[in-house]
Amino acid sequence: MIALIHDWLNQLGGAEDVLEALVSLYPDAPLYTALYDRRHMPDPWREWDIRTSFIDRLPFARRKQQLYFPLYPLAFEQFDLRGHDVVLSNKSGFCHGVITGPETMHVCYCLTPTRYVWRYHQYAERENLGRAARLSLAPFLTFLRQWDRLAADRVDHFIAISDEVRRRIAKVYRREATIIYPPVDVGRFAPSNRVDDYYLFVGRLVPYRRLDLLIEAFNKMGRPLVIAGSGRDRARLEALAGPTVTFAGFVPDADLPDLLARCRAFMWPGEEDFGISPLQANAAGRPVIAFDAGGARETVITGPAAPATGALFAEQSVAAIIEAVESFDPLSVSPAAARRHAEQFDIAVFKRRIDDFVTQKYEEWNSVDSGKLSAAAGRSR
Repeated sequence: MIALIHDWLNQLGGAEDVLEALVSLYPDAPLYTALYDRRHMPDPWREWDIRTSFIDRLPFARRKQQLYFPLYPLAFEQFDLRGHDVVLSNKSGFCHGVITGPETMHVCYCLTPTRYVWRYHQYAERENLGRAARLSLAPFLTFLRQWDRLAADRVDHFIAISDEVRRRIAKVYRREATIIYPPVDVGRFAPSNRVDDYYLFVGRLVPYRRLDLLIEAFNKMGRPLVIAGSGRDRARLEALAGPTVTFAGFVPDADLPDLLARCRAFMWPGEEDFGISPLQANAAGRPVIAFDAGGARETVITGPAAPATGALFAEQSVAAIIEAVESFDPLSVSPAAARRHAEQFDIAVFKRRIDDFVTQKYEEWNSVDSGKLSAAAGRSR
């Protein structure tokens, strides 16, 4: 019997894409999480067996989960996971800290070591934490780092979403990790026989994605740029935008494939742990122009050893973006080759690799236990 563990369920993002694939893979598994705001989650998820911690009942927790960071270790440690053969945690926060008995194997799919603990200043800027939140959390950071490091020792096997995250796991937790890339729903996308004259960005409008640089670059080039998505940085970015930059706002899932398939190239100026959107663009047959950092190093192929799927620029600057756009010919990327590349990251590939990993490790786990029991029995005779 398997159990799934997830940090919290109050907003949709890449972590929830992974979770949805894991639930599809293990539909009978109960899901343990710190809190669940069903109003902001997809309706079909209400059919899942979701079990929450005491944090779910605290004031404002579903809207401001950061208020209770010091309590998350206690919340996850209190879950009773007896009776489960395997625990699979989908972690960017504290959920890897669940306590399991010697009869249970714990596999952690690590999106990143806990960002607000090990990269606190970056996280505070990224999430726009107010002064009060920063002051209230700071005294707990030492305790949370100590707990987070010790909690990693409870995990039997780590899986990383990218080589960047694998290196962080080695640095922070002193543990080895196997890389299994996150799932991309390639089947939603297809190349188009028509390409229009615009470049495209899709994602949350937040400062760390450096859309300010992207906008300034396209202002100077006078080329058309469409920015799709919503977020707290939109008003500031709109004030920077020239006449060739268009804000499309939130794009419904049904409309996204066509928007991606018709762009000249997809732009990715920020640094991400992995980044699913560039692979969605490839699945739609379009090339990607990305900052050479994080997951883009593993997902954007620049050739010549393999067919190119896009281009990378070396620094986050207006000049570097301009040079990359003006020197890159979108026609140099075959839509069929871009799609074939994306298919390596499809949901079916993810599910197969996860299930193979869990099955193999559990068989080894049982074999080791059986060996210990046999040895103990031999010594007793």
